[in-house]
Order: sequence, then C-alpha cells, then structure tokens
Amino acid sequence: MKYIGRVLGWILLGINICMAVLLLICAYSSYINPVAHPVWSCAGLAFPAFLITNVLFFFFWLVVYRRYALVSLLTFFCCFGAIRTYIPINLFEKEPPGDAVKVLSYNTMAFEQGHPNLKDNPNSVLEYLRNSNADIICLQEYILSNRLAKKDVDYALRNYPYKHYYKLTGANGLGCYSRYPILSAHPVEYDSRNNGSVAYTINVKGDTLLVVNNHLESNKLTEKDKAVYREMIKDPDKVKVSEGARILIGKLAEASAIRASQADSIAKLVAGFRGGGVIVCGDFNDSPLSYAHRVIGKELDDAFVQSGNGFGISYNQNHFYFRIDHILLSKNLESYQCTVDKTIKSSDHYPIWCFVAKK
Repeated sequence: MKYIGRVLGWILLGINICMAVLLLICAYSSYINPVAHPVWSCAGLAFPAFLITNVLFFFFWLVVYRRYALVSLLTFFCCFGAIRTYIPINLFEKEPPGDAVKVLSYNTMAFEQGHPNLKDNPNSVLEYLRNSNADIICLQEYILSNRLAKKDVDYALRNYPYKHYYKLTGANGLGCYSRYPILSAHPVEYDSRNNGSVAYTINVKGDTLLVVNNHLESNKLTEKDKAVYREMIKDPDKVKVSEGARILIGKLAEASAIRASQADSIAKLVAGFRGGGVIVCGDFNDSPLSYAHRVIGKELDDAFVQSGNGFGISYNQNHFYFRIDHILLSKNLESYQCTVDKTIKSSDHYPIWCFVAKK
C-alpha cells in the first residue's frame, strides 16, 4: 500500500511538473514571434487556467508532502512578472494630482448598434461618454449608420471642442474627442482590411503628447465560431472540444500573426517620437501576455498594471473573458485609478480609463 501511494505521488508530481512547464510557456509566450509560430504565440490566452492548476497543486502539496510544493513555488517566482501583468494588485490607491488628465478608451460596438440619440430615448453609450468627465476620449468601432450620424455624436459630445474622425475600410472608424487642441492626426501605416490606428499630437497644458488610438486586427471569429465555443463550454464533449479548438486556435493564430506587424509599426512610431509623453490606447484584440502588448509596450508602462486591480476583463461576451483593451504610458507619465468600467454594458467591451499626470 505504501508503494502504491509513493507511485501515485510520483505520477502527480510528474503532472505538476508538466503543468508548471506549460505555465512557463504561457508566461513567456509574448516572446514567441507570431509569424514564425502563430499557434504557440497564443499560449498566453491559457495563462489563467494553468495558473489556477498550479495554485491547486501548491496547496495540495502543502497538505500532503510539503517538499513537492517547491515545484509550484519556484514556478510562481519565475512567472512573477507575468502574474503581476495579468493580475495586478495595487492595495494603496493614490489620489491623482490636480493637474492630472483623464483618458478614456472605448470600443463602442457601433454606439449600441446605432440606437438613436433622442431626448426621450437617449443613446446609453453617448450618455456615458458625455458624463464621463474624461479629458481625452479615444473611440474604436466608431460606426455610423442612417440611424446615428456623426453630427449626432458631435452634438452629444459638444463639450469637446477638438475632435477627429477617421474612417477605416468598410463601416469601421476611429474617433478622438479632446478638451485640448489636436495639433495633427495621421493614420499609422500597416496592412489591415478593416482595422487601423491613428496617431494624434495633442497640446496638453503646453506639452505635446503623442496619443495613439488603436483597433488592432480582429480575431475574425464569426457568430458560428462563437457558437461552437459556447457549445464547448456548456458540453465539453471530447470530439466537440477537439474540433472546436482546432478551428478557434487556427483563427486566433492567423490574427495574431497579422497583429505582429501592426505592433511593430506602432512600436517604431513610439520609439521615434520626441515630445512631452506618449499614450497608446485602444482595443488591441490581445491579452496582456501577447507579442502585440509586449512590443508596443517595450518603452511604455501599462496603466492598469500601475494602478489597477484584478483581471480587468474588458471583453464581456461569448465567454471570452480577457483584458484586451489597454492604456500604455511613456516612462515620464504615471497613471492613477486605472479602471475597466463595468457600469455600462451596451457594448461587447467595457471602457477603460485612468488619470494621467507627469511624474
């Protein structure tokens, strides 16, 4: 009986080591080039699952055989940076200084699908933006329709004297509304069918800031693909999971490879800017542990890691619960109270905002 218990312990330890290795791969997947290894570059999406598994092993070994708990403990130490990036905890919240600027980024999903902005039936997205008290608003999926024209959006946000709208291919667009003068606005050159980025220079209290509003390559998941994923979650049949995973991973990997070159273009733009500071925000369509996030943020700090708490899940539908909306800041700027705002559920994204001030 003692021999059986020892063999079982070795088997569990072997499984624990495998889970630890997979967690390490997920933690450092942002260093995998999506063009060369598109599937492996998506490993960061599985990070929370393997993290939870290793946490369970850690507590199991603490009860059963403490020495083996060192495997998980050492793994956590090696993954500390990734854990901090994915699930930041900032217990002591600092109040923003009086000269801080509030920056808000929001994928509006076509402004509640073009719901009209009427006095007796207000558009919830526009109402939220109007009452946000943000100084700079960057919008993705700024999609207009015969039910909601640009003049309706401009009127709702009439307290913002400076504005810019850039139409991407198709119906998609990007928008910026600012209390401070927008000195210039130029699209970032990279290949994409329906997505894009716009770089604004904005004069904020005498400093020229580079603000880059992004809607990076979407994952091209159709409603059918999302239905397959929901079915996998509800009924994890082996055949369904195998077929569904193959389809989903293929599409995620394809989009990740496209985002890689887009991220390189944005990083090059940021590296070449000489001004008062840089703010890069928007819908990256990628998690904090991704090639796109790492490359764009190479010389920047993640505002949510600096001053946010928890997972900060910003995509809220179809059981794809990830933080894919980000605000990144240059080293001379500091964020305060970064928040993924779950008070509005009109879009498939939650808005993300923070206060920004010079260090």
